[in-house]
Amino acid sequence: MEHNHSHHHDINLGNAFKIGIVLNIIFVITEAAFGFFSNSMALVADAGHNLSDVLALIFSWVAVILSQRKPTLKFTYGFRRSTILIALLNTIFLLGAVAFIIWETIERIGNPVEINSNSVITVAAIGIVVNGFTAWLFMKGKKHDLNIRSAFLHFIADALVSLGVVVAGVIMVFTGITWIDSIMSFIVVAVILYSSYHLLIDSVNLALDAVPENIEIEAVRDYLQSLPEVEGIHDLHIWALSTTEAALTVHLATHTQTDVSFITRIQQQLHEQFDIEHATIQVEFGATSFECETNCN
Repeated sequence: MEHNHSHHHDINLGNAFKIGIVLNIIFVITEAAFGFFSNSMALVADAGHNLSDVLALIFSWVAVILSQRKPTLKFTYGFRRSTILIALLNTIFLLGAVAFIIWETIERIGNPVEINSNSVITVAAIGIVVNGFTAWLFMKGKKHDLNIRSAFLHFIADALVSLGVVVAGVIMVFTGITWIDSIMSFIVVAVILYSSYHLLIDSVNLALDAVPENIEIEAVRDYLQSLPEVEGIHDLHIWALSTTEAALTVHLATHTQTDVSFITRIQQQLHEQFDIEHATIQVEFGATSFECETNCN
């Protein structure tokens, strides 16, 4: 029932990804080409920044596709976490692009060239429209998926960066100060590095089975310990299965005999209160609090 409910949403989301990816790839190629022909490293850097978010968009789409694939006998959790590899490769690629942009910008500072400011303004202005439109495509989906929300925020940031490049172009038109272009390229590089750092940290956290940022493990522990049947808990683990799903395993020591409805009720509350989709609960009737404390995390 839940799958049928989200099917139409998935179709719309798939179209948003396709349109967003194709549109932005075309724009990135155009912007990079105009950047080189106009001698503007700010445009080239902005193209690099846009490329970083196109890659992030592809990563998000792959995550959505993989999350819909059924588990196999070998990969019992499915293929959601293979997106970690994509994210890490994305980060490595971006750092390579940043190194190239920094090198070229430093070269330009040492050997100033004439910059076609009108091309800079025109192309960057188109970037504002393209990025704004792409953000709009994901406006609805951002409420349901952290990955989609991340893509939405990235393209809003891209639009603002493109606005900054437009401002730099306008300043060059009226003042003739070409080093403004180099300063703008360094600012864009700083934005890319900031995004790459967070992407890398998120990827490593996912690889190391860290508790998802939107879940407070102490709050989950307090909830489980507050249950009247529970005497103690141990081996509590929470990790991310994907950007939209989290898993939990825990051992509950109880002082009264319970049935399956006890577990079902807890699973429902974990889903409603903490967005934990997959909870595996082992009930240990008669276990002492001492045993729980010695085995506790």
